[in-house]
Amino acid sequence: MGRITEELAEFADSARGTEASERMMRLSVFDWAACALAGADEPVARLVRDMVREEGGAAQAGLVGAAARVPARAAALANGAVSHALDYDDTHFAHIGHPSVAVVPAALALAQKTGADARAFLEAALVGVEASIRVGIWLGRSHYQAGFHQTATAGAFGAALAGARLLGADGAQAVGLVSTRASGLKSQFGTMGKPYNAGIAAANGAEAAQLAARGFVSTPDGFDGTQGFGETHGGSAARDALDGLGRHWLFEGVSHKFHACCHGTQAMIEALKTLTPLDPATVRGVTVLTHPRWLKVCNQPAPQTGLGAKFSYRLIAAMVLAGRDTAALATFSDAACVDPALVALRDRVTVAVDESMPETAARVIVETATGAAEASHDLDAPLAIDTRAQRLRAKAESLLGPGRAARLWESCMASEGPDPEALGATLAGLGLTEEA
Repeated sequence: MGRITEELAEFADSARGTEASERMMRLSVFDWAACALAGADEPVARLVRDMVREEGGAAQAGLVGAAARVPARAAALANGAVSHALDYDDTHFAHIGHPSVAVVPAALALAQKTGADARAFLEAALVGVEASIRVGIWLGRSHYQAGFHQTATAGAFGAALAGARLLGADGAQAVGLVSTRASGLKSQFGTMGKPYNAGIAAANGAEAAQLAARGFVSTPDGFDGTQGFGETHGGSAARDALDGLGRHWLFEGVSHKFHACCHGTQAMIEALKTLTPLDPATVRGVTVLTHPRWLKVCNQPAPQTGLGAKFSYRLIAAMVLAGRDTAALATFSDAACVDPALVALRDRVTVAVDESMPETAARVIVETATGAAEASHDLDAPLAIDTRAQRLRAKAESLLGPGRAARLWESCMASEGPDPEALGATLAGLGLTEEA
């Protein structure tokens, strides 16, 4: 068995989070659930949810947006896709992946299937997201730059280990098995395939954990051995990936979105907002400086759909300068892509590379009739946990309304953690009204 696999399995089996990591996990479950509820009627959400409902099967776990229960693996697939439909969920820049949308749906589905309590669900979700980040670091930028979507690939390993924790399964066997299932490509960005990748990760992890719990035997070298997942998928085998595992929780550094678009554009938005308001008619040119890795992710020069708009530095910069609310879902529409005023402003935006800049930062230069102004922002700058909580609550209120957001907050902040069945009922929409 490879050293990485062994250490990950031991960690997932016995690790206990810190107060800070557990609070961050609660906030991320809250944010995940708000994003899922807000995205429940998106086309990708309806398509995948309708498919798993039509297939039927054992009533093991609930669905977001439907008062129905389906097999745990199917629930993980649908809820993973639903929760990433808006691309408004958390991101970790250590490996450029979305931890919660891959891990939480799998952990929730298996917790509901087994009747696990709130504490067990919270702990499983936490070890899963941490494991996904560590796996992503081990795979490295070479894996990401080769075209693999870390949310789907590293996320599947985190989901499998979260499931193994809940089921008491052999984590090494779960890792070995999910090594032959993990998949997902960046070429799907800007289409329904991107949120589907999150569902694939959750379903693959749930499946591997359940088979491992039944005694399924796979090669224990499937992840980090010869011809294993890392070797065949452009992995860099970073030696420091597991440093401090179980003692230092990288998940505490997760970044939450406060704008309804790709996380790679968030630093640019925050920087531009410090220079507004201004008259768009006076803008002669805008230069956006970013890390080169983002050019293949969120640099669609002239998007034609609202989904594509979320991955366009140029159009999003135009939206900010025009005073559009980038936190609102409705801002990213097909109509915005062909709005004459926005298109004219978009065409004054140039995206350039600064290789010395961290992946979490952006710098903007806005030239107007009266001169030039410059600003920068780094998402890695410390954000107080109470400030983060306030911004996430405000985001949820914008997405769901104050009453629904308050009900969800109470569920996620319960003393032992979010109760899987109560959370499932909330996600299904049962009793969740604005007056609640």
